[in-house]
Amino acid sequence: MPSLDIVSQVDLQEADNAVNNVVKEVATRYDFRGVHTEIKLNRKDKVISIVTGDEMKIKALREMLIAHFTRRKLDSKCLEFKKHEATSQGQLKQDVAIKEGISKEMAQKIVKTIKNLKLKKVQPAIQDDQVRVTAKQIDDLQTVMQTLNNADFDLPLQFVNMKR
Repeated sequence: MPSLDIVSQVDLQEADNAVNNVVKEVATRYDFRGVHTEIKLNRKDKVISIVTGDEMKIKALREMLIAHFTRRKLDSKCLEFKKHEATSQGQLKQDVAIKEGISKEMAQKIVKTIKNLKLKKVQPAIQDDQVRVTAKQIDDLQTVMQTLNNADFDLPLQFVNMKR
């Protein structure tokens, strides 16, 4: 029976490249001259730390991050921007979490969406942080993939391990 896995993963190397490109762009931008700006990716915790001068610069960095993630073919839905806070040096700090994996609640929404299609012989099953879908025909799996791509979930979904 054909099957596929629905996952939410982020290529950390591409995320690192996107962050490095933002650092290079900040170094050349006129509006960041004379302002201490720091952007770091903690690969272990999957958190991007931003420290800069004021709220406008935080917004500019946010837009740059989203743009560079998109250029690197990473979905910007995986970025979760936390609230910014003041530092002791009079600057602002913001953490950006990189979301990976499908939570239990989101997996249940995905399963419900698949079951609402009312396709015969299509069975979704939640397995840890992914959803496995098995079907009698490969066309049914493609219908499921198309429906989930068009649905608006708050995280990027990838389809892996498609077996015939």
